[in-house]
Amino acid sequence: MEPRILHRQSERAARLPYVDRADAGRVLAEALRGYASEEAKLVLALPRGGVAVAYEMSRALRAPLDVMVVRKIGVPAYPELAMGAVASGGSVVVNHDVVESLRVSPAELERATDLARAELDLRERELRDNRPPPKLRGRTVILVDDGLATGATMRSAVRAAWSHGAARVIVAVPVAPRQAVLELRDEADHVVCPATPEPFLAVGRFYLAFRQVSTRAARSLLEQAWSTGLEPERNGGPEG
Repeated sequence: MEPRILHRQSERAARLPYVDRADAGRVLAEALRGYASEEAKLVLALPRGGVAVAYEMSRALRAPLDVMVVRKIGVPAYPELAMGAVASGGSVVVNHDVVESLRVSPAELERATDLARAELDLRERELRDNRPPPKLRGRTVILVDDGLATGATMRSAVRAAWSHGAARVIVAVPVAPRQAVLELRDEADHVVCPATPEPFLAVGRFYLAFRQVSTRAARSLLEQAWSTGLEPERNGGPEG
């Protein structure tokens, strides 16, 4: 199927900024209402801000909710610079151009990857309380965040979903630069983004309330969803 970008920018531009992440989640749920009757759907949030958006979508679509955690692999001398990423389920994406241009050795790459994996494992345990990750094979996976800047983290999440056997992968974000959305269409089946304002500058400027979502708040939303029958089918065996 040819990837598509679904825009409703003309309907939504007058309503920017979003009130908060819950408001953005309801808007995305409306854009994705065609998936409400699909049984094999799964909403995966990129923590932590994405959980507040995805929670509203999960409720509206009656879709199981969980998280797709992504951690960047930092360059040893410049830890804020990503040379790759690890994602839930063990998927690893390496930017070989960065590795080669900065002459990162295989040993340095391995150490940085191990560090990112340790951080990811900790975050997953905090959010899932040691539950195994959800089964993705054969499912329509809807990946959700509260917005995109470069789209690099979401690209890693999309590739992770494919690597674990997803039947279809849909990216759903409330707001993003148009260029980031265009680049993602080569990775996912569909990209749903109601607003691509320019100039973009930062995700937070398109929300009235954009306070940081704590790990405790994100976990509380997940547990609320799970308590109402929206916990996904999980992989067998203990996590980790």
